[in-house]
Amino acid sequence: MAVTAGMAVARDKEGYLRHLGDWTPEIAQQLAEEEGITLDARHHALIELVRDYFARKEVSPAMRPLVRLVKESLGPEAGNSMYLMQLFPQSPAKQLAKIAGLPRPTNCL
Repeated sequence: MAVTAGMAVARDKEGYLRHLGDWTPEIAQQLAEEEGITLDARHHALIELVRDYFARKEVSPAMRPLVRLVKESLGPEAGNSMYLMQLFPQSPAKQLAKIAGLPRPTNCL
C-alpha cells in the first residue's frame, strides 16, 4: 500500500496501480511527480488516449502500437517516438501507462 495523492492505493513493486478503479487525475499528478514529469495539456491528451485504448482493447499499448495510436489520433507531429520521449523521457509506453493508471505494457523492457 502506498500513499498517493493523499490516498492509500495499492501499487505493485514497480509502482503501477493494482486496481484500475483507484485512478484519479489527482493520482495521475502524484504519479507523474514521482516520475519527474510535470503534466501539461499534451500529457493529459495522451493519458486520455491510452485510457480509452485500454477500455477498448484491455491492454496497455507498447511503444510501436502507442506511436501508431498517437499518429492516428493526434497527427504526425505527435505520432513519433521523439515527441513521446520529450514528454516521457525514461520509457514513453511504461511511464504513460503508469501515470494513466494502467498495467505495465507487455513487451516493454
